[in-house]
Amino acid sequence: MADKAAKMTEAAITPEMIAEMRAKEGLKVRTETSTHNEYATRLAILKFVEGIGDVNPLWTDEGYAAKTRYGSIVAPPSFLWSCFSHVQMGWKGLGGFHSGCDIEFCRPIYLGDKITPECVFSYFEGPKSSEFAEEMVIDHWDNKYWNQRGELVAKYHWWIIRVARSKAKGKGKYSKLELPHPWKEEELKKIEEEVLAEEVRGSTPRYWEDVQVGDELRPVVKGPLGLTDEVAYFIGGATPIPRLMAHGAALRQYRAHPAWSFRDPNTGALEPIFAVHYNNQAANAMGLPLAYDVGLQRHCWGIHLLTNWMGDEGWVKKSHTEYRRFNYFSDVVWIKGTVAKKYIDEDGDYCVDIDRHAVNQRGEDIMPSSATVALPSREKGSSPLDKRLR
Repeated sequence: MADKAAKMTEAAITPEMIAEMRAKEGLKVRTETSTHNEYATRLAILKFVEGIGDVNPLWTDEGYAAKTRYGSIVAPPSFLWSCFSHVQMGWKGLGGFHSGCDIEFCRPIYLGDKITPECVFSYFEGPKSSEFAEEMVIDHWDNKYWNQRGELVAKYHWWIIRVARSKAKGKGKYSKLELPHPWKEEELKKIEEEVLAEEVRGSTPRYWEDVQVGDELRPVVKGPLGLTDEVAYFIGGATPIPRLMAHGAALRQYRAHPAWSFRDPNTGALEPIFAVHYNNQAANAMGLPLAYDVGLQRHCWGIHLLTNWMGDEGWVKKSHTEYRRFNYFSDVVWIKGTVAKKYIDEDGDYCVDIDRHAVNQRGEDIMPSSATVALPSREKGSSPLDKRLR
C-alpha cells in the first residue's frame, strides 16, 4: 500500500451541480456536527490560545486578569472560531480551499459565556477561470454569534474556492517548490529567538494620540510549521468540518457522506478530507506537495499580532484576510503590521487601520490583510471598552 497514491472523490463542475447549489442560496444550515467548543471555560480558552501560540496573560492568568477592567479571564476575539467556523456542504466531489474572510467583533467573550452560532449559505460566484485548476466556483457564507444574554458577539463573512481535484493535480502549480524547506541549524536558532522576542503590551495602555501613521508593529513569528502545531490547533477547537471522530463514530459519518473521507494507502484507514492539514497523502490528492496550515489558523495569528500590540484597553473592531499562498509544513511566516490610517470613526471610536502581511522564507506574502483597532484616548479620557463591557 505504501507506494499507492491516496484517492479522493473527484467530480467536475456541471450545469446540474450549478442548479443544485443555486437552489440552496440563502439556506441556514445545521451547525451541530461542526460545533467544537460551546462554553468559554478556562480550559477551553487555555487550549485554544496554546494551540495558536498566544501567551497573553489576559487569556490565561487569573490573577493578572482579575486586575484588568474585565475582572476575569476573557477569550481572545478569535476564540469564536474554536466554537464554530465552517460547514461542509454541496459541490460533491470538488476540493475546497478557504480563500478569505471578514469579521467584525461586537462584544467580549467572558469566562463562562455560551456561544451560539448561525451559518447561512449566502450565494456563490462562477464558474470562473482558475490558474490552479482551470475553473472554480466561490462560495460565500455568513455567520453570526450570540452569547447567552442574546447579545451579538460577532459577524463573520467567509468565502471558499471550489475546484475539481483532478484538474488541480494535472496543473501541478506548486510541484517545483523545495519542500520540506532545507533549513540550516543557525537559521533555525535565529528564528527561535525571533519567536521568543514577541512583545505583549498588556496593562500599559497604547493611547491613540501616541500612534503615528507608518508605525510598525513588532512581528509575531510562527514556524517552522510542524505536525504538533497542527495537532495543538485542532485540540484547541480548530476547524474540522465536521468534527474529527474515531472508529465507529467516524465510520458512520463516512458511510452517510462518502465524499467526506478517503482511504490512506499507507495505513488502510479512512481519513477525513480535512487531513490535508496533517497528512501528506491527502495533500497530494488535492494537488499539493505537502500538508499545510488551516486558513483560519493563520488569521488567528494575525489577530494575535493585534492584541499583543494594542494592550488590554484596545479593541479589535474588524479584521480582513486573504489567503494567497499555502503555508506548508517546514515553512516560517513573519506576521507584520504597519499603521496605515488614524481617525475617529462614526461610532466615536479612536481608530487606527493596520495593514498586515504574513511573509514566508521565500519572500511571499501569503496572507495580505488589514484590520481596524480602537484605542483609548488620553485627551478624551475614554476607552473603547467603556461601551462594550457588560
